[in-house]
Amino acid sequence: MSVHLPDDVAARLKNSEELIPTIAQDHKSGEVLMLAYMNAQSLAITIDTGRATYYSRSRSELWEKGAASGHSQKVISISLDCDGDALLLQVEQVGAACHTGKNSCFHNPISLSTETGGKK
Repeated sequence: MSVHLPDDVAARLKNSEELIPTIAQDHKSGEVLMLAYMNAQSLAITIDTGRATYYSRSRSELWEKGAASGHSQKVISISLDCDGDALLLQVEQVGAACHTGKNSCFHNPISLSTETGGKK
């Protein structure tokens, strides 16, 4: 699929040649579902199709969320952060967001120090 990033979007990215950290958040509950990476091509495809498409750093290829598992993400909105180097996708998640089968990839809490209450 040959899709190009719209010029106005590319102009707002800090560097359209680098990978862009991308957070997927449930558009209804606000729950953070996962962190993945996009490149200019996967962002362009996501904008064009409305389906979350990411770049796999380990496989060096694009992947549409849910193409293999059926656990897809319909993109409701996309926001670029103030520095132009991170994205937030508001999504409608179908099935689990995490490859472990959990709803969110953020299911491994780390306790703060009880002695300091987390303050240094």
